[in-house]
Amino acid sequence: MSYLVGIDVGGTNIVCGLVDMEYNLLQTLKRPTERHLGSDHVLNKMVSMIDELLENAKVDRSELKAVGAGIPGFIDPKRGYVTFNSNLQWRDLPFADLLSEKIGVPVFIDNDVRMYIFGEAMKGAGKGADVVHGVTIGTGLAAATVSNGELFYGSGYMAGELGHVTIDGEKTPCGCGLTGCLETVVSATGIARQASEALAAGRESSLRDVYEKGELTAAEVSKAFDAGDQLAIDIMNYTGKVLGKGLAYSISLFSPDVVVIGGGGAMAGERLLKPMREELERSVYKGYLERLSIRVGELIDNGGVIGSAAFANSSVSKQA
Repeated sequence: MSYLVGIDVGGTNIVCGLVDMEYNLLQTLKRPTERHLGSDHVLNKMVSMIDELLENAKVDRSELKAVGAGIPGFIDPKRGYVTFNSNLQWRDLPFADLLSEKIGVPVFIDNDVRMYIFGEAMKGAGKGADVVHGVTIGTGLAAATVSNGELFYGSGYMAGELGHVTIDGEKTPCGCGLTGCLETVVSATGIARQASEALAAGRESSLRDVYEKGELTAAEVSKAFDAGDQLAIDIMNYTGKVLGKGLAYSISLFSPDVVVIGGGGAMAGERLLKPMREELERSVYKGYLERLSIRVGELIDNGGVIGSAAFANSSVSKQA
């Protein structure tokens, strides 16, 4: 019997998971990244985590087919390089080859968002669909598309930056250097920013107490929405509408069967999805919408691990 390992690499923690060939997650381990100790230390930690997973499951290393890893930042999946990761301070790191030498099996890597969406396409909310377009809403907004089991990369592996499509009327500077990017509105930071600016301008709201304490977050806006606060309702309606405007481009370009909404923003549920759907009805030709299903991600916590394992299996099969 063969197994796979998927790794979700973060600046704070590493999660490793043992996955069978049907992409069922069998076991996971979570350990601190300890990035300050350098890349070799982090790689060695992954090796020890993989060995621990195999030992706990009573699986011999000879049964391990491949390892996949999802890593934030700019990734060159063809070469297996981390081109640049600001949190880990890795630049031009031949991650796949280094880990493969240590563990003795093929290793494949890609950006963490693409790995999450790949997991949803293979085992989660998009399973069985030919074309899956996924969006993750967290600190920022990112997207990826899987067509018939293959990730779409575009030139320079830069496809999917939906968060940096500019929205008419928005004037908030974005970290990318543009102004009014989608993710300046549709993100946890964007929702909190909208509330802070409205309160600073004198808008009345039950959010004022947490705002004055410096504790205003997107989660607090969601709570206020549920309590009937008008400012929170206005913000969530506007955020959902802007998300719909952004997705209108993706849907018209890629004609997906399924759109998956993932990341922490998916927890907002219908607070965002209802106004998003209403905007799509206004902005997208009905021929696309008639065959489209919009779903909340099913693998929120484990999608990166499962997706990385599935990506490794797909990649090693192509080499056979």
